[in-house]
Amino acid sequence: MKLDTPMSETGDQVPTQITRDGIRAMRRSYGDVGLLEGEINRDPIEQFKSWLEAASENIMIVEANAMVLSAILNDETTSRTVLLKDVHDSGFTFFTNYQSEKAQAIAQNQKVSLLFPWYAMERQVIIRGTAAKVSAQESDEYFATRPWGSKIGAWASSQSQVLESREVLEARYQEFAAKYPEGSEVPRPEHWGGYLVKPSLIEFWQGRYSRLHDRLRYTLHNNLWQVTRLNP
Repeated sequence: MKLDTPMSETGDQVPTQITRDGIRAMRRSYGDVGLLEGEINRDPIEQFKSWLEAASENIMIVEANAMVLSAILNDETTSRTVLLKDVHDSGFTFFTNYQSEKAQAIAQNQKVSLLFPWYAMERQVIIRGTAAKVSAQESDEYFATRPWGSKIGAWASSQSQVLESREVLEARYQEFAAKYPEGSEVPRPEHWGGYLVKPSLIEFWQGRYSRLHDRLRYTLHNNLWQVTRLNP
């Protein structure tokens, strides 16, 4: 089924021919690889690390550390993809512009969810927790490791704000590129830094045949992780 938009003889775009029945027919059969209680690590962070390592080695997965961050802004759910930059016993770390829409959402409500969609491996990981800013030192340390162009981009972009045109953004990039030439030290903007998501729930999902998927959920009770199996 083609999803590209064909052109008419006059050069106009012809609407893509995809139907409700075609969408409903989109399905695949999942494999026999299961997820059993006796085979998992009792520490969900360690279990996550093992899955992340496997995903990073799978050539079908472009960015294994890409995750969908969902939060609540003005009583509406907002989601976007961000990159995981650290994981340890305390939780999951990502970095962003503190003036962005997601940062505004976190300022209103620290409860967030993360989703790692490793479709090529028939796996997903869902995390619920609370997000809080990391220290300025940790943000400085990570910012220093970024490529020069990414550092300049952090200065040039007023993330999530209305942009008059692409040319305005390019001009701002050139302005900061001239201010901090390649090879010079680029300081971290005060409006840019990291968040740590401290998990209270981590769920591992493994696709199985006949939609009998495996779902093992870790929940935190009195600082101890408990594992339960959910219906698919």
